[in-house]
Amino acid sequence: MKTILCFGDSNTHGTSPKDWSRFDANTRWPGVMRNELRIGRAESAGDGYAVIEEGCGGRTTIWEDPIESPGSGSKNGSAYLRPCLHSHAPIDLVIILLGTNDLKHRFCAGGDDIARGAGVLVDICQKSTAGVKNQPPKVLLIAPPPVGPLKGTPFEEMIAGGEEKSRLFGKWFAQVAREKGCAFLDAGQIIISSPTEGVHWEASEHAKLGKAVAVRVREMLA
Repeated sequence: MKTILCFGDSNTHGTSPKDWSRFDANTRWPGVMRNELRIGRAESAGDGYAVIEEGCGGRTTIWEDPIESPGSGSKNGSAYLRPCLHSHAPIDLVIILLGTNDLKHRFCAGGDDIARGAGVLVDICQKSTAGVKNQPPKVLLIAPPPVGPLKGTPFEEMIAGGEEKSRLFGKWFAQVAREKGCAFLDAGQIIISSPTEGVHWEASEHAKLGKAVAVRVREMLA
């Protein structure tokens, strides 16, 4: 049995862009990935993969949010990741998909800073003993797709300037992945954010990403 931890924000949690309800377990991209990984496996082998969904709305890479979680640290991905790893150990693979919330104007973070914040999370994984036989788990870093269009949406002011920054996520996240020696996937080459409100993803995009990630996971955990 291979254990995969999906560590992300509201898009990993499965927030619908239509009404901000939560997509069901088979619609969310981690669920799509899980179902894809099961295809073709012998029934006697069981599922073969345990997929843990750790998605939290508003989660950042490393930033404390003074508005959404003042003083609690509950939205700071770096603060939550350490205990999360050991709670679910042993873990074969950690998939990190964060950065969209770092675009909020209150953090004043550039695209490079956001990618390096994600790099801190990679470091935490690579320095941990949460993997098999107390070794570090493997890491797949995913660059979020660009946000937008935001004009006329609830995020227009909150993520002011974020559209332009997020268009370079693929470049900056790829550079961090190279530096850290971890696997990389650019979600912006696979899916788009919903034109309804510019931040969350339609069910069809969850399906595309889940299938693409499953292919990469098979390669990494073969």
